Amino acid sequence: MKLYLMKKLLCTLFLFTISCIAFGQNNAESGDNEMRDNKYPTPPTGYKLIWNEEFDKDGKVNDAVWNYEHGFVRNHELQWYEEDNASVKNGILTIEAREENRPNPLYKQRSKEWKKNRPTITCTSSSINTRGKFSFKYGRLECRARIPDGYGSWPAIWLLGEKLPWPSNGEIDVMEYYRIKGVPHILANACWASERQYNAIWNSKATPFSHFTDKDPFWASKFHIWRMDWDEDFIRIYLDDELLNEIDLSTTINKSKDGTNPFHSPQYILLNLAIGGDNGGDVDVDGYPIRYDIDYVRVYQKE
Repeated sequence: MKLYLMKKLLCTLFLFTISCIAFGQNNAESGDNEMRDNKYPTPPTGYKLIWNEEFDKDGKVNDAVWNYEHGFVRNHELQWYEEDNASVKNGILTIEAREENRPNPLYKQRSKEWKKNRPTITCTSSSINTRGKFSFKYGRLECRARIPDGYGSWPAIWLLGEKLPWPSNGEIDVMEYYRIKGVPHILANACWASERQYNAIWNSKATPFSHFTDKDPFWASKFHIWRMDWDEDFIRIYLDDELLNEIDLSTTINKSKDGTNPFHSPQYILLNLAIGGDNGGDVDVDGYPIRYDIDYVRVYQKE
């Protein structure tokens, strides 16, 4: 009798172990529950990790690392940026755009300035950056994220130089998503200064969203890895190891008076979810809240 009970117990433990392994494999394959790397991920061969944000503490983002933008900021976008729309839970940063209806504190009747001629704030979101706290020159940036694909959403992973005004400081868009003539695209871009003040020269590649969703109808519900490889000669931008754009840095000389190449200077990181504006397009008011999820941001440099 004891031998029978012992065999039964061993059999039960064996089946339980197999079930746990299967459960772990299923989780690893799912978009929401992928098993995440630890706080100190293994660098790719030939690289060392110099900075990472794993979003491993619930609550607000770490203000020793991140700054918030506030109010109406750029591109005639609809959202009012504020801190409350960015939160961390279970290792994921979620930036959430929410429908609002409250007075614009900047409003001035008959003002011609777009930030001041809107009587109301119709939606809020968040934008965070590492300006003055972390920047780097050359290396590999990786960001694992799940992006919203609804009407009006304009999520981004991007970088800017600190020293000069835009666009002389250079801009690298590792990821932008928005609709072009109503058709959703993922963009990988860089820009620098033309001869005209505040006018940029762009190297931009827009890939139709259908390029990804035709292969996987559930693509938008999953996390994906955006990567930038940046050295003295090129910036290359990838999505899940597929090259989206290659920018030859011999062509990126500012035509402004400074005549510099902005991509030979350090840049800082920005994460934001914009709504509407110059590129975001029309908004689906029934689509709120709009959520943009970021799992981690990591920066490596060659050893």
